[in-house]
Amino acid sequence: MSKALEREVNKRRTFGIISHPDAGKTTLTEKLLLYGGAIQMAGSVKSRKAARHATSDWMAMEQERGISVTSSVMKFEYKGHEINLLDTPGHQDFSEDTYRVLTAVDSGLLVIDSAKGVETQTLKLMDVCRLRNTPIVTFVNKLDREGLDPLDVMADIEERLKIECVPLTWPIGMGMDFKGTWNIYKNELHLFSSVHEGKAQDGLVFNDVNDPRLEKYLGEFAEQLRDELELLEGAGNPFDKERYLNGEQTPVFFGSAINNFGVQEMLDAFVELAPAPKSRPSTTREVSPFEEDFSGVVFKIQANMDKNHRDRIAFMRICSGKFTRGMKVKHHRVGKDFTIANATIFMAQDRTGIDEATQATLSVSTTTALSKLVILLPPKKS
Repeated sequence: MSKALEREVNKRRTFGIISHPDAGKTTLTEKLLLYGGAIQMAGSVKSRKAARHATSDWMAMEQERGISVTSSVMKFEYKGHEINLLDTPGHQDFSEDTYRVLTAVDSGLLVIDSAKGVETQTLKLMDVCRLRNTPIVTFVNKLDREGLDPLDVMADIEERLKIECVPLTWPIGMGMDFKGTWNIYKNELHLFSSVHEGKAQDGLVFNDVNDPRLEKYLGEFAEQLRDELELLEGAGNPFDKERYLNGEQTPVFFGSAINNFGVQEMLDAFVELAPAPKSRPSTTREVSPFEEDFSGVVFKIQANMDKNHRDRIAFMRICSGKFTRGMKVKHHRVGKDFTIANATIFMAQDRTGIDEATQATLSVSTTTALSKLVILLPPKKS
């Protein structure tokens, strides 16, 4: 294994965002793209007449109804890591798409509505993640609205999803009194303005919870924050990265995606904690991402992405090796060799042709031979 290949594998993070409908999943996706520099202004999910729609909701039906109908693949770089992000449908009618996507990711980001807690579709999606021990990071959204007490939300997650919660940020206030989040992981406080116009906001930073200036900005919430952090330190569970990677513990972040509260703190911790590509099981053995030989699995077929053509796109997860344009691979299901002449990477509906791609890069092919869910291997490999 070459050092260059090892570096390429270790810098990648591939994850899917899952939630019950209307928890704010697509809004959070927009803010992650915003902080990742992939877009300069976040789009709107709900407004039919919005000047800019959500990047991941590219279908006309999604823009009109304000929901995600199909999963979207997006790629961006953040702090030296290459992020492959999949926004999935939350509605039960389109859940099959979400289930397929979850087979292609290394970790998941679960979005919870702070006013509703765990909901029906959340339970089903977590069952799918549990089958593969997928590591899960939880983002409790909509703290800018009145909702459940943060301790009650975590208790609901632990009781119904059967996974231990460890808060790595903690909210200050709620609804109209929402001030921001204290970053337990980094031991600092960021205060943000809700007047963001879809753009990233910098905020005031405090590195000591006993800083006397907190009273000026937080008022009575300053003492309440100190008491709650002391309670969490004494009675809460310590964060254990191994338990997180095994799917037994979930780090919890609080915020408001629409107002940029708590999103960047979550993203910073995510790229540090989330796993790089792992070995993936096949019918005969484990396939290591560090293997030199190319292999991949097609996890989704999407038709008519280009309204000018009746195209059919196969979304492929590269499991090992390196893809190069024009390479010959073996279609494992039918046992035939064929050449991948055209491959692209996606930013929702927008596509860019590529000549090569390495492990865990979510790429696609327009080859009609890939019109079934298949395993792709080098021609002479089994």
